[in-house]
Amino acid sequence: MSTSSATASRADVKQKVARLAAWSIVIAFVVLGLKLFAWWITGSVALYSDALESIVNVVTAIAAVWAIRISYMPADRDHQHGHHKAEYFAAVFEGAMIIVAALLIMSQVIQTLSNPSPIEQPWEGLAINGGAAVLNAIWATVLIRQGRAARSPALEADGHHLMTDVMTSGGVIAGLILAVATGWTVLDPLLATLVAINILVQGWKIMGDSLSGLMDKAVGVEEHVRIRDIVSVQSKGAIEVHDLKTRIAGRATFIEFHLIVDGDMTVRESHVICDRIEEALKAEIPSVRVTIHVEPDDEAKLPPGTSAVPFA
Repeated sequence: MSTSSATASRADVKQKVARLAAWSIVIAFVVLGLKLFAWWITGSVALYSDALESIVNVVTAIAAVWAIRISYMPADRDHQHGHHKAEYFAAVFEGAMIIVAALLIMSQVIQTLSNPSPIEQPWEGLAINGGAAVLNAIWATVLIRQGRAARSPALEADGHHLMTDVMTSGGVIAGLILAVATGWTVLDPLLATLVAINILVQGWKIMGDSLSGLMDKAVGVEEHVRIRDIVSVQSKGAIEVHDLKTRIAGRATFIEFHLIVDGDMTVRESHVICDRIEEALKAEIPSVRVTIHVEPDDEAKLPPGTSAVPFA
């Protein structure tokens, strides 16, 4: 892939991610409006808890737009490796907001248990809430798939959060149908409690995954093996590769390793090998950053004589 083609591809991905993030705000407001209306006509605390989570969706969708815009800013004097990690901050913020929503739900549950009231117009409210859940499910699927494809932690985290919201809505709807059918109104606050516990767990998971990214987590085993294979195949003319290290920062994958060459090889010849390796990695891995430390053969860790370029 040529440099101009790679640049154009990155620009296309940037536009797609930004467009999806912007549409997330619109859809979050639509879903919030539907759920608030469902709660308003029913007075159900369970539907209130579902609507409260959608308020979190709106806030985090706006935060994701900000983080994605920052993450695509080019490297500068103060951030010489780029701004890729900005998306992790949005995901951490999302997890924190989910925990706040869970605490607000529990506060409402306590008030409802002390002053219970019947559910008004339950079937109309459930139908409206069901429509909002379907819309959320469709959009969550889009965000998860596109977030993975674009290596966007903010989009993917938003998608997983929305999918949790869908499951929450499904449980609330099923439980309220049972409550209306049996007359057990106590199920309403109990369902809200389950919603709060569920989103607490999800919020903790989102924060954990994001903090892992901020701690420079390495690529997965399969990706690591793929990187080794690419480097080994493209290292013809070298003697050995060792100390391969990787880390992920948002969309970017940073790769560094030591390349052992013959001590009499010229700088130009070793540079040709390095260029070949870098081009192969950039063709296979989006937004990769490669650092190669060239060393003479007396720095090798393995004995000579192997046909392929080995890894120590």
